[in-house]
Amino acid sequence: MEVNYYALLFTYRGSSFRITALDSKSTKGLFMVLSLLSIVYGALRCNILAIKIKYDEYDVKVKPLAYVCIFLWRSFEIVTRVIVLVLFTSVLKAWVVIDILINFLGFLFYPWILFWCSGSPFPENFEKAFSRLGTTIVLCFLTLLYAGINMFCWSAVQLKINNPDLISKSQNWYRLLVYYMVRFIENAFLLLMWYLYKTDIYMYVCAPLLMLQLLIGYCTAILFMVVFYQFFHPCKKLFSPNASESFQEWLKCACCNRRRRESCESAENTDLRSPTDREETPSSSKISSMPSQILNTDELSSA
Repeated sequence: MEVNYYALLFTYRGSSFRITALDSKSTKGLFMVLSLLSIVYGALRCNILAIKIKYDEYDVKVKPLAYVCIFLWRSFEIVTRVIVLVLFTSVLKAWVVIDILINFLGFLFYPWILFWCSGSPFPENFEKAFSRLGTTIVLCFLTLLYAGINMFCWSAVQLKINNPDLISKSQNWYRLLVYYMVRFIENAFLLLMWYLYKTDIYMYVCAPLLMLQLLIGYCTAILFMVVFYQFFHPCKKLFSPNASESFQEWLKCACCNRRRRESCESAENTDLRSPTDREETPSSSKISSMPSQILNTDELSSA
């Protein structure tokens, strides 16, 4: 009987190495785990590099706890996003293309839309060795990379085409909040579609529990992100305001807008009363004007 070995795992026991054969399923699982770990490590290094580029004027020292927070943040974010897309693809293969195109094209054209709305001139010769055509090609490749990263996780570097450094130095909390809110809603929608159209392959899987675990995992990624920006960011003193204050201001603005809407609706309801109600309730001006008119007619008759 022949056995096909797809991979060999070397382990050290005692004073000798032991070779263990892996079948196809365990090999695929091992390669997937290694690929995800490499992607998470790349995201971690990009985060640290982006911090050093943004705050190159300061002495940036990243603490070990900051590395741990970034690693957990990116791990939960990327892993849950990949699992959601895989589950959705397993039941609706054609529709996942539409979702990917919407995400990719949206992030691809977003930096260009901001650039066109700003009215800034086209960045020429941000690198002396590049011509206008070379600059355009480089910017196109950068936006392609930016769109590909944002499909799976929040990009550590936010492009700003009208900036000579091509990097937005400001911390935009509102954009960060909108991104994670929209991404959470999208993940929940994709999981709901998977739950409605799942096949018999998942008959031994508790689908509601799996959906809950993935959503909680994504919320955990957001929690580690907030903890990093609030406590372990090396330049957190430069934020004005910080993450918690920005979230509180956003809640206050939302509550104020809701109160304004309720007050406007109540004012409109009072103004839009039925005309019969207005006729039944005489106004004070009409009541006050009746005696003066009577007196005026009496004075004219006596005269």
